[in-house]
Amino acid sequence: MMQPSKQQDALSALSGGGTDLFGKQKSRGFEAFMEKVTVVLGVIFFVLALALMYISSH
Repeated sequence: MMQPSKQQDALSALSGGGTDLFGKQKSRGFEAFMEKVTVVLGVIFFVLALALMYISSH
């Protein structure tokens, strides 16, 4: 039977398993769509916040 090495387990424990969470995986389908929607909404929010700040100062 193949089992993961103890060194890898120790590394994962020290790093908090961040490599598993933020690994290079390309999202597909609904996840890709939601990523795009989130980016677009974030940009819209940022632009509106700047516009409202400009309008309120003049």
